[in-house]
Amino acid sequence: MRALGCWLMLVGSLRLASVWFGFFDIWALRLAVFSKTEMSDVHGRTFGVWTLLTCTLCFLCAFNLENKPLYLATFLSFIYAFGHFLTEYLIYHTMAAGNLTTVGIFAGTSIVWMLLEWNAHKPRTFSKLE
Repeated sequence: MRALGCWLMLVGSLRLASVWFGFFDIWALRLAVFSKTEMSDVHGRTFGVWTLLTCTLCFLCAFNLENKPLYLATFLSFIYAFGHFLTEYLIYHTMAAGNLTTVGIFAGTSIVWMLLEWNAHKPRTFSKLE
């Protein structure tokens, strides 16, 4: 597996932990991610489903880096997530700077790395000897 694929597996695994919080430990999610928000159980489960979707994209893309539509969807999931949390911090003031920094490290690294390797992953071709 290529380095980017390993990175996406790591990020997907970390996102999977957030899914747990969204469904089963909403109080920890309130404290760990959103600083000034009244968050209902419905909000937590919505966050969990959204995060599960992005986690799934990471895992699928890690094993299919040559699949351009999947690569693009995964790349955009990082853009959307970072944009969402940036909005929460800058406009709504519901996130602490430290939490945004953590999101920024993982999303930012993923965005830059995926941009750098945009055309590096070509579909495998098999010769008749294989």
